Amino acid sequence: MKVQRLLPTEDAADLLGLVEEIADGELAPRVADFEARGEFPRDAVRTLGRAGLLGLPYPEEHGGGGQPYEVYLHVVELIASRWLAVGEALNVHTLSCHGLARFGTDVQRKKHLPDMLGGELLGANCLSELEAGSDLASMATTATRDGNDYILRGTKAWVTHGGIADYYAVYARTGGPDARGLSCLLVDADTAGLLPQKREKKMGVSSSPTAQIVFDHARVADDRLIGRPGKGFLIAMDALDSGRLAIGACAVGLAQAALDYAADYAKKREQFGQPIMSFQGIGFMLADIATQVSAARALVLHAARLKDAGLPYSIEAAKAKLFATDMAMKATTDAVQVLGGAGYVVDHPVERWMREAKLLQIVEGTNQIQRLVVSRAL
Repeated sequence: MKVQRLLPTEDAADLLGLVEEIADGELAPRVADFEARGEFPRDAVRTLGRAGLLGLPYPEEHGGGGQPYEVYLHVVELIASRWLAVGEALNVHTLSCHGLARFGTDVQRKKHLPDMLGGELLGANCLSELEAGSDLASMATTATRDGNDYILRGTKAWVTHGGIADYYAVYARTGGPDARGLSCLLVDADTAGLLPQKREKKMGVSSSPTAQIVFDHARVADDRLIGRPGKGFLIAMDALDSGRLAIGACAVGLAQAALDYAADYAKKREQFGQPIMSFQGIGFMLADIATQVSAARALVLHAARLKDAGLPYSIEAAKAKLFATDMAMKATTDAVQVLGGAGYVVDHPVERWMREAKLLQIVEGTNQIQRLVVSRAL
């Protein structure tokens, strides 16, 4: 089903055309093999970078694409519809640049952003800990001042791109015991004492590596501090608002892929002498998915337009992430049901999409946290 997109500029339409060519030519034919082997497609992500897609929402003066966030989310959705791990990689890398782009000094941005946005480097974020997931104020990783350096000690969990990233945006405690004591440091992957651990074994998105990162007295120069000391919590919250929109876009892309596949199957699969699409039990299920996908896309893009206009969008981002990811879980589950027994075997991608959808209800703040955010705003 061809998605009708109302784009803000003609350039955006050309950009989406390029993205679709890359997604169909470089991503879709390879996803099943890479997911089965659990191998990260670094060359594919590098292709995105060389096409200018790893820095889309950042200023052109620093090597970015200068695109509205709304356009960036269209790109994320399209890529995720072909390969979720690559859509997630785009989001993770973009967020790893967020703190520097938004809160760094002019000197820091001029020095680091061009390489980070240029396409050759891959970033990651070290935020969560085993005992401090959504409760960032209880973060235990420390960055202790030692002359002109900081000494990092602690362990970060659930780090996407852990072990393969070229740099990490690391959140650690430089001050007191509450949220005001957190800071953000930009740390190169080859820093002595930065120790990636064994990859986690996950139920889905197997081609995207997730691992703990141990910091064993890792020494980082103080000019790698983003913003002033104690700014880390604000940087993290600002990044999470943006990231929630991208996860919502990933969810829309995943659900759209499931809808398209299930609808095509239902038009070809015959029972009792007619396509199963003609039975209301199937046709109405697919109609509901189609409606929910459109609703989720509208929520995500509405929040993005608020962000682009410089208006508050945090609550709308929480709503969009919550609705879109819950929708994707149901859409992929229903797609498996439409295929029946065929949906439960790996010959068809719907079982993989169902497993992948679960992740989206958890990352960038669980959906229970999103409900908390929205309810408090009421």
